[in-house]
Amino acid sequence: MTTLNDSDSDSPIRILLIEDNESNRRLMSDYLIYCGFDVFGLEEGTQLAATIEQFCPQIILLDLKLPTIDGYALLEQLQQQDDWKQIPTIVVSAYAFQRDQQRALELGACRYLVKPIRLSQLTDVIREELAKSSP
Repeated sequence: MTTLNDSDSDSPIRILLIEDNESNRRLMSDYLIYCGFDVFGLEEGTQLAATIEQFCPQIILLDLKLPTIDGYALLEQLQQQDDWKQIPTIVVSAYAFQRDQQRALELGACRYLVKPIRLSQLTDVIREELAKSSP
């Protein structure tokens, strides 16, 4: 099983992308794969636990407005597991209000990006957060 601290530089970084809008999910996923990342996309958060256990993401990209369970509840779930709260989580949301950003950061998100985002900005932020979490 691969963990966040594995240093196998030949393996691509694993990104879990949770985004309910299919075109947004496909665009971000395709771009990140093109950039050399290994991406697993979910359209909702009900499979969060099983996906983390099986895919072992090294970073999570999370939309807040999701069907069934919202991104805030997923942030809370991530904070309840010691292994999971170590995974940097970047919120990518259309919610632009300061209170939404503050709430997400208080719930454990390491960064908050407001849609629409430039894909180059997304990869820059991913690399910055991965550099912070590297041993």
